[in-house]
Amino acid sequence: MTNKFDHKSLSLESNKKIVFTALSKKLFYFRMFICQFVLEKGYVPINPFMSFDYFVADLVDRDLVRGANNTLLARSDELWIFGGISNGVLAEIKIAKELKKTIKYFAIKNDKDIIGIDKEEAILEDDIKEFKSEL
Repeated sequence: MTNKFDHKSLSLESNKKIVFTALSKKLFYFRMFICQFVLEKGYVPINPFMSFDYFVADLVDRDLVRGANNTLLARSDELWIFGGISNGVLAEIKIAKELKKTIKYFAIKNDKDIIGIDKEEAILEDDIKEFKSEL
């Protein structure tokens, strides 16, 4: 049996950028595909729904989860927005802007294709449509 352990996989020389992936709870089901997309682009994804599930099934206070989420965002290099923008995603955009992070927008087409879009093309969920200028 051949040992397939590769010492190159332990190298820290690649030092890839970390991308915080922001998505509405409406795309919760798509979280793994978003992480796959980011990895295939050569970045390291941080996905709040992968880290904290959906508010850790309410086992801890939601404000603790939000604080941890914001810490991960602050430590990331970039913020990538996927799909429609909810109030939580809008809050993450505001934080990223304050921290002068690169922000990229993506649409999900046909429940499988991820395509880059301009922020002007981004769609806000109904309850926050009046905040379009804050993107």
